Amino acid sequence: MKKTIITIAAIAGLCLQGVVSSANDTIRVNPTPGAITNSVGLTLPAGFNAATIIESAGKNRHIVVNKNGDIYVKLAALKDGKGIVVLREKKGKAVQVNSFGDYAGTGIVIKNGYLYASSNHEVFRYKLNNKNEIDPRQAPEKIITGLVGLRQHATKSIALDNAGNIYVNIGAPSNSCQIKDREKGSLGQDPCPLLDSSAGIWQFKADKLNQSYAEGVRYATGIRNVVGLDWNNEVNELFAMQHGRDGLFQMFPELYSAEQSSEIPAEEMLLVKKGSNFGWPYCYYDPFQEKKILAPEYGGDAKKQGRCEGVDTPVAAFPGHWGPNALLFYDGDMFPAKYKHGAFVAFHGSWNRAPLKQKGYKVVFVPFKDGKPNGDWEVFADGFTGAEEIASPGDAQYRPCGLAQGPDGSLYISDSVKGTIWKITYNASNK
Repeated sequence: MKKTIITIAAIAGLCLQGVVSSANDTIRVNPTPGAITNSVGLTLPAGFNAATIIESAGKNRHIVVNKNGDIYVKLAALKDGKGIVVLREKKGKAVQVNSFGDYAGTGIVIKNGYLYASSNHEVFRYKLNNKNEIDPRQAPEKIITGLVGLRQHATKSIALDNAGNIYVNIGAPSNSCQIKDREKGSLGQDPCPLLDSSAGIWQFKADKLNQSYAEGVRYATGIRNVVGLDWNNEVNELFAMQHGRDGLFQMFPELYSAEQSSEIPAEEMLLVKKGSNFGWPYCYYDPFQEKKILAPEYGGDAKKQGRCEGVDTPVAAFPGHWGPNALLFYDGDMFPAKYKHGAFVAFHGSWNRAPLKQKGYKVVFVPFKDGKPNGDWEVFADGFTGAEEIASPGDAQYRPCGLAQGPDGSLYISDSVKGTIWKITYNASNK
């Protein structure tokens, strides 16, 4: 594909279009092919069907589905003193059968006979019994403790590889490491002291108990915060969805218009390798200039790169402030072949796109080939907000937040507003 450079001057004409960028291409979103509105109100590609399996499982963040079909829901806040709810499907509907854990937030994975789950400061694991279930009375094994978890970006998303390692996002408790956080005109701390203990991905052993923070390896740095994190089993690589920084116009109105600040920086899909440095807080990714730009807190003027010229760039970039909260690589066999090994991303929407319209609130699909994005991304599931336009995130009927794959290859999508969960299936005869 021919490389296309989009300038800042063109932003007004593009702000209502989806744009995804890579180091070599700018790729515009495809409309959902053959889209049909499902009976539950979601718009999906032809051949797909959505069923609401539970109306309210509790406001949640991430979900995972076990091999026996049990659904584990990580709640956003404790419900009856518990943070993980276990659901079981019966005749197309899910009912709660158990709950456990005295912590909430993101981060839940099943791997090698264990369920791994995180609090804001620790990571635990639970052994699945011979019925492939978790006894809620069992005390979990604590495998990591003492993680940084302050007011901002405290939750810990996790992923496991196939070599006995677990990866933990440690979000930066800051927007851009300013001397006075989110204050107009405040300069950035240089060097940023937060990089030593946050703003990156840490690697630990998945089977070693009571590991301290110091026993972990800072696997990658320069990442403001990640909620969507997944291991790509096809190529054995870690991928993450970074939440871009806020407030370019609000803090530096002499350099950015309100419209520009609504679209910049992009939300980034990162291929995270050991030693990767994605540049936060010194750099942000501008999808229109298609490069990392020096942040204004560190002497940037919205155009120059400076020290950002050599930092790692995203493999794909999405419209600003969409709020990517889940990432899932699909390896099932139910969906058509084009979905195999591709990535689903759940966008939660965001609060800071004014004066532009609210955007996000959808699940998109990114085709992959040989472990890299390959072609245009497309909207997969839409209609969550319940209205064509909303004025604020609080007006959204649903906000997609969690993704999971069932043992039969179905896709589960969870909502953080009511705790609704949908099961997406495919049947070619439905076209």
